[in-house]
Amino acid sequence: MMPGSHATSPERFGSPILRVSEVSGLICDLLDDPRLHQIWVRGEVTNYRDHTSGHRYFSLSEQGAGRTAVINCVMWRSVASTLSFTPKDGMDVLAWGSVEVYEPHGRYQFIVREMIPAGAGERHLMVERWKRELEAEGLFDPGRKRPLPVFPRRVGVVTSSSGAALKDILSVISRRYPVEVVVSPTAVQGEGAHTEIAEAIRRVDGLVDVIIVGRGGGSFEDLFPFNHPEVVRAVAACRTPVISAVGHEVDTALCDFAADLRAPTPSAAAERAVPERQEVLRELGGYEERMLSLVQHRLAAAQNDVDDLRERMHPRRLARRVHERMQRLAEMEERLERAAFGRLQRERSVLAELHTRLDAQNPLSVLERGYSIIEADGRVVRSARDLRPGARVALRMKDGRANAVVEEITYDRDF
Repeated sequence: MMPGSHATSPERFGSPILRVSEVSGLICDLLDDPRLHQIWVRGEVTNYRDHTSGHRYFSLSEQGAGRTAVINCVMWRSVASTLSFTPKDGMDVLAWGSVEVYEPHGRYQFIVREMIPAGAGERHLMVERWKRELEAEGLFDPGRKRPLPVFPRRVGVVTSSSGAALKDILSVISRRYPVEVVVSPTAVQGEGAHTEIAEAIRRVDGLVDVIIVGRGGGSFEDLFPFNHPEVVRAVAACRTPVISAVGHEVDTALCDFAADLRAPTPSAAAERAVPERQEVLRELGGYEERMLSLVQHRLAAAQNDVDDLRERMHPRRLARRVHERMQRLAEMEERLERAAFGRLQRERSVLAELHTRLDAQNPLSVLERGYSIIEADGRVVRSARDLRPGARVALRMKDGRANAVVEEITYDRDF
């Protein structure tokens, strides 16, 4: 250790020693704040340069209070290609994006996803505020959207009476499916246009089956009235389904979100409002063919049923069926008689056997063979030992009775 040097250890500093990557990670965590995401930043463009990759690198700066605040910015090629103007150093702009950290270099930068000149930016911010308010009112809820009528009889159009949009709509409707068109004319740009548009919508609501609200293409300023809350609320309050067709496919207005359907152009709106006549005719022709085929099939099936019934109801066939049934009935009667006779014979045999067995057990049957029954004092004498000399007994034979007196009793040795 050199004289005058000091030991460098974690204990000396009283805190852990971090690697550079760990410090960059902590900075990333600190900058991961919702307040730094999806924000608008206003500043002056400085150090602007186009990279060969197509990405744009520049800074946004602000002078004030004797110092300059600067933030480095990056705009990726996909965003830069959509800009409607060419940024230059010294230009006052509004940039929308998020603050992120580029960890390899350990520095933060503003990732720009949209940029507009500051003059036009005020209205852009106003539209963003209106969008949040109207969305909070539930006017953009997809559950509010209704289906369009399949075969409308009257179509309402809210647009300029002298614009190309009306001509395109009328041309498409007359070509596809001619119906009555009710035009509710209005100014579509300029001061107070939003009030006229809202009134034109209310004027035609309930008089037609579907309403087209729109105009041809134009700048953000030209389309601005269709972003106004008064127009959006008029669209949302309509009892009639509404198609919004403001500008071209790349244009979007707030009334698009409140409408039941958004069309990219007025011509596309007209195509969605009415069916195509030839397609309807082809579909009806298909229905006609299927119905005719179905009717013919059912008629053929019914004819087959009638023919089959006629064949089954023919007199000769009926007579044959009656004869077959009578023959089967006779066979069944014969089988029943045989079964009944067999049953009767079996029952008679059983009865005879029972009668024989009963006769064998009947004491009177013994008398038929010349035997007699001796009774004394009303009881049958079963043993000689039950008698006494001089006892009076009754002899019962098969055809009568006789009284006797016992004179002598002799006992067999075997008993």
